[in-house]
Amino acid sequence: MGDESLDMIAFQIISNVGSARSLAMEALYAAKEGDFALAEERLTESQKYFVEGHKVHASLIQKEAAGDKTEFSLLFMHAEDQLMSTETTTELVKEMIEMYKRFGQ
Repeated sequence: MGDESLDMIAFQIISNVGSARSLAMEALYAAKEGDFALAEERLTESQKYFVEGHKVHASLIQKEAAGDKTEFSLLFMHAEDQLMSTETTTELVKEMIEMYKRFGQ
């Protein structure tokens, strides 16, 4: 796999999970205002973007498992970092929304 191809994959991951993280934060802000319907809508949108980013990443793992080694780059490492931090952020946002529901604003 060429450097250009890996860079494009990294950018796909970064773009998708960046959108996912932004939507998760929008969900938290909506919950803070008491708009739980909007919060759920944003979380659903967020999940769609996260899944797309994760699919791209998983395809690389499958290629490597089949013997097609991937050269690592700082850009790709950044993409993986964004993927993992978005997953963590989203899980924390979900818990915080539940707290808003339980304890009010």
